[in-house]
Amino acid sequence: MQVTPPRHRSVGFLEQDGETWACFLVTFLDGGRWHGHLAFRRRDGELGTDEVKTADIFIEESETEIDRRARSLGRPLLSGLLASALHKAQARIRDVPHLRRWFRDMLAESSLLADRVPGEPSTADFAELRSLYASYRQDQVAHFIALLRPQDFQNAVDTILAGQAFDFGAKDRLQFAMMVVEYIESRLPLPPFEVWLEDYLAHGAVYQLYAHTLHREGRLP
Repeated sequence: MQVTPPRHRSVGFLEQDGETWACFLVTFLDGGRWHGHLAFRRRDGELGTDEVKTADIFIEESETEIDRRARSLGRPLLSGLLASALHKAQARIRDVPHLRRWFRDMLAESSLLADRVPGEPSTADFAELRSLYASYRQDQVAHFIALLRPQDFQNAVDTILAGQAFDFGAKDRLQFAMMVVEYIESRLPLPPFEVWLEDYLAHGAVYQLYAHTLHREGRLP
């Protein structure tokens, strides 16, 4: 059965709730027939990031026919399809395990200790040590989140954000995420910088291996 890689072609731009969205027609050949759907991406986003899409709403014998039909859609209908795609995407985001995984991935990407070579002598200056300490504190938050049941973490996020749904599509989602992280961090029994620094200078490899195991190997230390 022949399947071609999907191809994106620009259809235009739409305004939705004060934001500009680029609209693309995505087509691919599957089983001898052409399929097509619409994908919407924030104007400042990247392909695959902040993108929502419809189901396959076109199935035709030729790609040209899909292109003709897509470009004949009026702006009100395109706006309605965008609103529907956003609603479905936000419903998927509320999937409980996905929320916890997203937070863990976000903290893993920002971990400085996870990318240091275990056992490598530390030559960091004071400012970098401060950054490593902040990274250590966020590593503890990531560990704490990993220990929670997905539903318990969802409930905690809802409480911290005063019942406001965490919207992955919002531009300020990282701001909301850091509100959650800082709330948890402030309630963990973590050592002050001076105590941590003394222990880190003596046992830096242990901290580096811990972060690497937690974030890069994807398992609890």
